[in-house]
Amino acid sequence: MGKLDLESSITITRAAFGKSLELNTAPLTVAILDASGTLISLQRQDGASMIRPDVAIGKAWGAVAMGKSSRALGEDAQNRPAFISALNTLAQGKIVPVPGGVLVRNSDNEIVGAVGISGDLSDVDEQCAVSGIEAAGLVADAG
Repeated sequence: MGKLDLESSITITRAAFGKSLELNTAPLTVAILDASGTLISLQRQDGASMIRPDVAIGKAWGAVAMGKSSRALGEDAQNRPAFISALNTLAQGKIVPVPGGVLVRNSDNEIVGAVGISGDLSDVDEQCAVSGIEAAGLVADAG
């Protein structure tokens, strides 16, 4: 039964940045939140713009808050825009409904937190998040 803590967050971040180098991405920012939505770790590569931490946190925060990936929230935004708009109003604008916010599950399928990455195309951000989560021996839920 894996857990999301500072040590696993460091592993996730290093692996996500490793994937970033492999893919030659734009500079990324990685935010890792626990199941309560509390920030565990926030790291940005040199050159990442000043808004990237807020976007990365917003991707992860929305995933934890709703129990689904930011990709799924983006699909909800297309299919039910009024709902996601109202939800984001209630959340005081904290939700970023585009790929890159991936739920982290343990081996018992419990949500233990989320990883949010911002900096490149959203699909690339998500790919780096999944790589990081899997490197820590946890289960990535990008669905």
